[in-house]
Amino acid sequence: MRVTQMMLSSSSLKHINQGYNRLATLQDQLATGKRITKASQDPVVAMKGMRYRSQVTEVEQFQRNLREVYNWVDSADSALDEATQTVQRIRELATQASNDTYEATQRANIAKEVKQLREHLQSLANTKVSNKYIFNGTNTTQPPIIDDGKMNLGIDVLNESDINSLDEFNVTYGGQTFRYVGEDGGNRIFQDVRQIGKDPDFTNPDFNQKAYQLIVNEDGDITFSQPDEATGASEPITKVIRQDDVVVSDRAAVSVNTQTVEIELMKGVTIPVNVDASNVFSTALFGDIIRLEQALENPSIDGKELTSYIDNMFGHIDNLVAERAELGARVNRVEMIENRLMEQNVFAKRIMSDNEDVDLERVIIDLTTQESVHRAALAVGARVIQPSLIDFLR
Repeated sequence: MRVTQMMLSSSSLKHINQGYNRLATLQDQLATGKRITKASQDPVVAMKGMRYRSQVTEVEQFQRNLREVYNWVDSADSALDEATQTVQRIRELATQASNDTYEATQRANIAKEVKQLREHLQSLANTKVSNKYIFNGTNTTQPPIIDDGKMNLGIDVLNESDINSLDEFNVTYGGQTFRYVGEDGGNRIFQDVRQIGKDPDFTNPDFNQKAYQLIVNEDGDITFSQPDEATGASEPITKVIRQDDVVVSDRAAVSVNTQTVEIELMKGVTIPVNVDASNVFSTALFGDIIRLEQALENPSIDGKELTSYIDNMFGHIDNLVAERAELGARVNRVEMIENRLMEQNVFAKRIMSDNEDVDLERVIIDLTTQESVHRAALAVGARVIQPSLIDFLR
């Protein structure tokens, strides 16, 4: 086969052009630190890179979610800690006032401090984080406590109100919250909310024997009925209680939203970040504090009667401590998830780097080698390509 000058020139220019392309690729890798700059260079690397990058982005989003979780749980724990101290202070004041050496004016002054502490508890219940109320379930835009006179409506509303509107009230006595369940022989029956779940059957003896009830007659007298669980007696224990020892509040005064706010921290793993406020900032808590205030302002009540209010405060403190313990256990799990996410972030970025990033030392060596080859190709081409007529005319 005859090799012409044109064939030599074309082949030489072709190889020089390929050398330029390799130089451009190596320079791009050196400048970007990546193996490829477009998917067409290596579709497999590009496909894996998109998958690995999505994984890194997902882990980073979960880590951002962690910061939101810590905002909720840290704020909730701080509020519960302060609430616990506040209720303990109320208990101390009740213990102090139960001493019969205190006069009516002194107990009235203690009642003023108790009122301030109750208002402080209300502000704690309305704690906000990032403009969200953290103690109102999923309804984070509305405060869980709305007082404005609805917290203590007075016992008279139970007789003055129409039967159909009695469902709008909560009645608090002895650490329990009662709601209207029906009328029996002119008496209005209120039952412990923890036992409400079935339609009341007043003709069934078991209903009267097992239910905690407040019975309000037409004269306004109030009878408290409770089952004798200790002795297993067939008849409930009943006693007449003072009207000012019962607190009636609007059901809208204290929120009962118990839905959980959940944040996803790992794929398919969600953690509830809010506290069930019905266990801590409940109608029973505020009602018992108001009952204590009214008892302290009543000069006819002696120290022995005030002792029963101390036991109620102990119950509320136990509820606060139990809720804080549950929250602490949740925080421990969040911290373990945080450690796991940190490991996943490192692994994901390492895999992504192995897939996309270049070995800079190798690229520099390849670039230096390619520059030497390119210069040699130019020198050979200068020898192969014959001088033109212009060159001879010079």
